[in-house]
Amino acid sequence: MKKSILFPLLLLVLCFVSGTVAAQSRKTILLVRHAEKDTSATADQNDPALTQAGSERAARLGKKLRKYKVGAVYSTNFQRTMNTARPTAERRRLTVQTYDAKKPNELLDQIMKSKTKRFLIVGHSNSIPDLANLIVKKEIFADLNDEEYGVIYLVKLKNGEVVKTQIITY
Repeated sequence: MKKSILFPLLLLVLCFVSGTVAAQSRKTILLVRHAEKDTSATADQNDPALTQAGSERAARLGKKLRKYKVGAVYSTNFQRTMNTARPTAERRRLTVQTYDAKKPNELLDQIMKSKTKRFLIVGHSNSIPDLANLIVKKEIFADLNDEEYGVIYLVKLKNGEVVKTQIITY
């Protein structure tokens, strides 16, 4: 009698666990270059702030990403990237986590091990396309021009494999 009850119960637990693992294997990664930075003569040359247009763009980004329900926000440790990420993080009641753009594999490792499903990563014109290429395992994204803002790289993964890439503007 005990064996007849135990087997269905074990099967039910196994199905629940495998379903949970499958759900966690889906990831959506949104990668964005920081918004417009201050390039005036009086700006901090090492860590410039966002311009008014940049702050407005960061707010638009937060609104644009609303439908993705971002669960984690990462940024390099610069004013312009942190302030680009902040509206999205605040909207989702998240803390902006910093990452080292020179160590992209560490960031990807952390993302892939995370139970979180949707991520925003804010970086720079030369690091964000490289990071997107690292994720898709192909060289398909070129560096952004200094004047190019408002591009979102969307990468969807299932079981570690890319199932969709898309460029969205905002």
